[in-house]
Amino acid sequence: MRNIPIPVDTTKLQFVCVAAPRPRLVNKDTGEIKTDKSGNPVYEVALSAIDATGRIELLRVNVSGEPPVTLGMPVHPVDLVGFVWEQTRNGEVRWGISYRAASILPAEVNALAR
Repeated sequence: MRNIPIPVDTTKLQFVCVAAPRPRLVNKDTGEIKTDKSGNPVYEVALSAIDATGRIELLRVNVSGEPPVTLGMPVHPVDLVGFVWEQTRNGEVRWGISYRAASILPAEVNALAR
């Protein structure tokens, strides 16, 4: 399966941090932290995405470097993209969408930057 990034239109959504940033682990047994191509640690942040109708989805978003966000904070994921993935384990096919952002900023910081 080819891994093509799918851009997410964040202008139609509101995001809230629902789990504090934590380093992504390559190996849970050794505690090895995942790094990006530049050697920066990759963090995972759980965000709720809310649309105009009130529908809420939970997204786990990967980002390079520790984002300056905390639990409960309204945030803005910058350049958010989704990647469809698929894997087969023990004959069972699983699939999903993983998310990555260039950065995750507090919503008020993003509003000031506009």
